Amino acid sequence: MGEERRRVLLVLLWIMMWRARCETETDAVKNITLFTRILDSLLDGYDNRLRPGLGDRVTEVKTDIYVTSFGPVSDTDMEYTVDVFFRQSWWDDRLKFHGPMSILRLNNLMASKIWTPDTFFHNGKKSVAHNMTMPNKLLRIMENGTLLYTMRLTVQAECPMHLEDFPMDSHSCPLKFGSYAYTTTEVTYIWTRNASDSVQVAPDGSRLNQYDLMGQTVNKEIIKSSTGEYTVMMAHFHLKRKIGYFVIQTYLPCIMTVILSQVSFWLNRESVPARTVFGVTTVLTMTTLSISARNSLPKVAYATAMDWFIAVCYAFVFSALIEFATVNYFTKRGWAWDGKSVVNDKKKEASVMKKNNAYAVAVANYAPTIGKDSALPTVSKSAPSEVAKARPEAKSETKKTFNSVSKIDRMSRIIFPVLFGSFNLVYWATYLNREPVIRDLVPST
Repeated sequence: MGEERRRVLLVLLWIMMWRARCETETDAVKNITLFTRILDSLLDGYDNRLRPGLGDRVTEVKTDIYVTSFGPVSDTDMEYTVDVFFRQSWWDDRLKFHGPMSILRLNNLMASKIWTPDTFFHNGKKSVAHNMTMPNKLLRIMENGTLLYTMRLTVQAECPMHLEDFPMDSHSCPLKFGSYAYTTTEVTYIWTRNASDSVQVAPDGSRLNQYDLMGQTVNKEIIKSSTGEYTVMMAHFHLKRKIGYFVIQTYLPCIMTVILSQVSFWLNRESVPARTVFGVTTVLTMTTLSISARNSLPKVAYATAMDWFIAVCYAFVFSALIEFATVNYFTKRGWAWDGKSVVNDKKKEASVMKKNNAYAVAVANYAPTIGKDSALPTVSKSAPSEVAKARPEAKSETKKTFNSVSKIDRMSRIIFPVLFGSFNLVYWATYLNREPVIRDLVPST
């Protein structure tokens, strides 16, 4: 009897589970059928060519942006790339429904059958809607007819840059969008959240090597054209350039080149080959640095902060070369005068020697008489002593001229480093303490 009861209970349990499964499947089929009927009823007589509220009210589109990846930024092309989730929300009373679910979560297939805003990016050079493996679009319909439409986009947009302070510059890269066909009397845009939360950036969303993303602001403006007034939504991404790369690649080499050019002040002014090599090499090095620094920038018609620094360094290097040319010019004049003085001393020495030789011959011919004369030995001894005195004077004068240090070199050893150090103090204090200037911003609304 126990086993029979057990079998009966198992059979009853199996029957109950089977009935529950059948009811679940039936409910699922009923729900699917119900949702299909709801969608069919929503699209029955629906004209996606007409905007919601046509002839009755202005269609209000709420937008917000979530940035998943920002960058890179191109200085030469003045553009940047941003990967975003672009969200739009509006109310369409034609899509109200009543059913077991308060929200219908749909994909892009339904989006193509209803009216959606004709939003485009004003400053977008190239925009890509991601379609792998299916179009990255989301559509949700609420019971009251409110729709949420989200798509994933990669936008390559223009970023006007003012490079007067390069590489200590800051920029505000805008992202402008709005309706292409509808004026403000038909479609208007507003931000979904408050100004600080309407545009959000993922914590690891920055893909920038040369910039720091300082933050973002939003605003709205009305533009006028020949076809009417249009609402333009703008999100500004504030960027500040990192200076480390340029310090290593440009500033330090320029400073070291200027210091190297000033080493020539400590060389003898007679070392013409060495000082010439210092001057010419440093000038060519500065020329190469200035060309390489300009290659990474767009061909702007004004001078940047780096251009001014390189120009001043170039002036110091070129001035050091001119200083050597001046010193060398006066050195040649000094040698010409010294050579003439040495030649005169040699002529005097030769005339004295000739007189002494003649005197010695006379003494040899008249030895007996001269030997008794006590004055002659004094004359003969005194003549060589005069020659001996004349030679050290000539040698000492020649030696003094060869080892002399130019007054111009002495002054340059002090003036050049002091001026260059003062310039660096003023330059870095001016640009590093300057507050970032964000241009062309419109107050938030």
